[in-house]
Amino acid sequence: MTAENQDDIDGILAAGRVVARVRDAMLDAMEPGMTTAELDRMGAELLDGFGARSAPRVMYDFPGATCISVNEEAAHGIPGERVIRAGDIVNVDVSAELNGYYADTGGTMVVPPVASAKARLCHATQLALKNALAEARAGAPINRIGRAIELTARSHGFKVIRNLGGHGIGRSLHEEPDGIVSYEDRRDKRRLKRGQVIAIEPFLSTRSTHVTEADDGWTLVGHPANRSAQFEHTIIVTNGAPIVATLSEGARRHHA
Repeated sequence: MTAENQDDIDGILAAGRVVARVRDAMLDAMEPGMTTAELDRMGAELLDGFGARSAPRVMYDFPGATCISVNEEAAHGIPGERVIRAGDIVNVDVSAELNGYYADTGGTMVVPPVASAKARLCHATQLALKNALAEARAGAPINRIGRAIELTARSHGFKVIRNLGGHGIGRSLHEEPDGIVSYEDRRDKRRLKRGQVIAIEPFLSTRSTHVTEADDGWTLVGHPANRSAQFEHTIIVTNGAPIVATLSEGARRHHA
């Protein structure tokens, strides 16, 4: 969608605050011995408490309130009986609808003890998102987002997952422009427009450049030894720095 007035901006920001708070609470609560279903249940209760609805449930009848992906799983992991263990790298992806507006966010953490390689992967992916956000302004080519992500990954010794990417969002979970990929697609001639609402989500990996659907019909996995990280923000494009709807509370106060 394109945010056309202050009501649209406020609606996206309100939905963004909710998913950011749920994302951060779930990451903070993660500990060895809990199942992904238990973590998801917490997310579901928080969304309910904010009056929001799980976007993957609403849009796709996903069997969970949030997506939780562990180790070899890159995205769309179904919450279940999998036990989170020390040293696991875990991604939490939270998207929701609030009063007709959608926002989408994600974060990745390593359950202590933290191996240096996994810490570097998370750091590089966060930096890739930061660098991508710096390219997101009205009139800029969409493929500069992917270029920033790919260059960051390469400079840190990581790969990007080429068949996952960001997307338009706003009045539903996935809108145009789709395919905001994590590499420079020189055939992509699209440009960002003022007011456009998009989700930018770099996927960096240690080994795989593509993922495939698991037997459960949802979870996307690479090589069994691959590890990946994803960080995601929903933004509103402006003529300058984007409005980031899904900042953490502390970061939001800092930007205010």
